[in-house]
Amino acid sequence: QVQLVESGGGLVQAGESLRLSCVVSGNFFNINGMGWYRQAPGKQRELVARISRDGNPIYADSVKGRLTISRDNAKNSVYLQMNSLKPEDTAVYYCSAQVQSYVTGTYRADLYWGQGTQVTVST
Repeated sequence: QVQLVESGGGLVQAGESLRLSCVVSGNFFNINGMGWYRQAPGKQRELVARISRDGNPIYADSVKGRLTISRDNAKNSVYLQMNSLKPEDTAVYYCSAQVQSYVTGTYRADLYWGQGTQVTVST
């Protein structure tokens, strides 16, 4: 099985910073795209940023210039550095990973999600 575990969420004041981490573990041989999504109360889950295996990032317009996604392929990890946080960034943040594996001799390519980590930004 494949598991994603996020860490680094918390309560901060507007203008402060947080760094989220997500590590992928389990039985697989490759991770392609990785990403961060968020879901605020009463809203749909939305893309924050994603990054290809070779490090090319894509950002939502609302976070450009403030949030930075990165990854460490050797550690099977993805990170989200969040600077100049705003109250509207308050949400549960989820990491995702496109994972390739063999299960009982069968090739699989699946999208996995973490359990989420709460980020709360106060005024």
